[in-house]
Amino acid sequence: MKKIEAIIRTSKFEEIHECLLSLGVKFLTTYEVKGMGREPAKSQTYRGVAYEPAYIPRTKIEVVVPDALVDGVVKCILDNGRTSHVGDGKIFIYEALDAYRIRNSDKGEDAL
Repeated sequence: MKKIEAIIRTSKFEEIHECLLSLGVKFLTTYEVKGMGREPAKSQTYRGVAYEPAYIPRTKIEVVVPDALVDGVVKCILDNGRTSHVGDGKIFIYEALDAYRIRNSDKGEDAL
């Protein structure tokens, strides 16, 4: 099993979510996050004063999937999250040692 984390443009979430559902991903967690990278911050105005925010809002998606789905999930995020501009995001893949479903103690891929 692998845990896949993706930091994406918030505007791309629905497309990615639909694709993940079509692959059979049954469980995902999302977060509203802020970060910094190569994309320059856009000036904003607050109470008549212009400023550049230090961090840019994004959406973080976390999924844990069987090894057989990893390539499909990554392709789904890449294909549906890409604008070809700086700031499209990142994907991180980690080894998931085990998983348990709290309700009935299912273990491993059965818990997904």
